[in-house]
Amino acid sequence: MLRIAVLGAGRIGKIHASNVAGNRMAKLVAVADPFGNAAQDLAGPLGAEAMKDPFAAIERADVDALVIGTPTDTHVDLTLHAVKLGKAVLCEKPIDLDMNRVDTAVAEIAKQNGRVMLAFNRRFDPTSIALRQAIDAGDIGDVRQVIISSRDPGLPPHEYLLRSGGIFRDMVIHDFDMARWLLGEEPVEIMATASRLIAPELAEMGDYDTTMVQMRTASGRQCHINCCREAVYGYDQRFEIFGSHGMLLNENLRPTTIRRWRQDATEVREPLMNFFLERYADAYRNELAAFVDAVSKAAPLPVTPHDGRQALWLAECALKSVQTGQAVAV
Repeated sequence: MLRIAVLGAGRIGKIHASNVAGNRMAKLVAVADPFGNAAQDLAGPLGAEAMKDPFAAIERADVDALVIGTPTDTHVDLTLHAVKLGKAVLCEKPIDLDMNRVDTAVAEIAKQNGRVMLAFNRRFDPTSIALRQAIDAGDIGDVRQVIISSRDPGLPPHEYLLRSGGIFRDMVIHDFDMARWLLGEEPVEIMATASRLIAPELAEMGDYDTTMVQMRTASGRQCHINCCREAVYGYDQRFEIFGSHGMLLNENLRPTTIRRWRQDATEVREPLMNFFLERYADAYRNELAAFVDAVSKAAPLPVTPHDGRQALWLAECALKSVQTGQAVAV
């Protein structure tokens, strides 16, 4: 039984705390959040202890591992504190918004032989797992192209955007990680364009709401990513992997597979999932289960700090490409 404390009682913290409490191989010991009654409101119904100080939660003798869902600028300090105490960590992305700070943290984790997993939950979605298994089984031969469409149902609040790090570091970073994972090779060149088609005021913070990215690996494999902060029809998440022997296609999920035919419309379907909390509910559960299993068995963690570093570096290169109008060597 892995004894876990969840740091952060916001939107992500609630998901992780619930999943820890529901995992038969884990025990939710505590939830720590310094703001208001957030920790108490989350911990109480789950039978865990509420705390204000996340560092105190890390230091508890009855805590073996931490799940970090706090603001990004706290991730490095909390993670390194846990690593120095020999405790395993599942940390939300990104590690930090500053590449130098990320590189220093990744090096320190390696030096300490730290057990840290980055929470790129989309790798653990059942359909994503099926895609990776089909590629590994040779179903489509050699991968030639990966095409990713990723669109949110609406622009986040202004306060969130101010501290998000921008669309590439906050939103597209998930797609950069999936691209690396599905291509099976590291991109060596990236070309990106970005626009403000929804919120011109994003110019004040140097951010964008609509992007397209093209990447190439050393062997010539290609990836195209298109992202937008607003899709009026719902949360749009699709993957296409084209290979020498065929193609894999992962379409959007819906609440049911029912289609309706009426006098005024044909093949009417239910709307897409509302947002990532609903669309990736299974992925979050599978991610937590993979973390618990790997830590309990002292097995390799499936997503490493290096993976987090590489996804953030691709975000940095994409932003540089937008700013210069040139392809950037990764």
